[in-house]
Amino acid sequence: MKLLEGKVALITGATRGIGRGIAEMFAQQGAKVAFTYAGSVDKAKELEATLSSVTHIKGYQSDASDYDAAQKLVDDVMTEFGKIDILVNNAGITKDGLLMRMSKDDWDNVIKVNLDSVFNLTKAVIKPMMKAKSGSIINMSSVVGIKGNAGQANYAATKAGVIGFTKSVALELGSRNIRCNAVAPGFIETEMTAALDEKAVQAWRDGIPLKRGGQPEDIANACVFFASDMSAYVTGQTLNIDGGMLMP
Repeated sequence: MKLLEGKVALITGATRGIGRGIAEMFAQQGAKVAFTYAGSVDKAKELEATLSSVTHIKGYQSDASDYDAAQKLVDDVMTEFGKIDILVNNAGITKDGLLMRMSKDDWDNVIKVNLDSVFNLTKAVIKPMMKAKSGSIINMSSVVGIKGNAGQANYAATKAGVIGFTKSVALELGSRNIRCNAVAPGFIETEMTAALDEKAVQAWRDGIPLKRGGQPEDIANACVFFASDMSAYVTGQTLNIDGGMLMP
């Protein structure tokens, strides 16, 4: 039996990179998949077409940082799929820059998309999950949220906030059999990193104990663990997927 057979997952920001990897892995493991996208209609349709032969999948153009839109999204997914067993809060952006040059808009936008969205979607799924007395919420953090990073004060603040939020939700909802965990990726090679200077990328790889960058499926595997019954006794945890980049 597949690890997520019979489960319904809602994944935010799933048309590329890590989000797409999670959607593909969840589908392969038997989950029905609802996903969101911001503006890439073509990529959303392509993902639906790719996975429609594997599972029931539907994309929703929705702004996770909008409180009312998040509630409507959950209502629409409930109407289409009947339940939500798994929520993956993956949507996020970066607006990098040294703090002394960072604009208020760059701060506010990253906070809104990376942190407000996690609150919005989590709050929206609580009611159906509580009714079902079951659920797994997976929040995408980052090693940057643990160790910080020059030029990413806004991003680091959101990813550290996600970890604190995850622990609080785990404490609040554990008695309802709803688990909440976080994944903290390190250097993951995606479309975004492919556009970087190769020497800079290699420098990143050289600083990692495993001497390579991670792949979206590495993050997806961790999400499958948190989404499945394999982690039935795990909540409030943050799992670093970073090739050994960050060790206590």
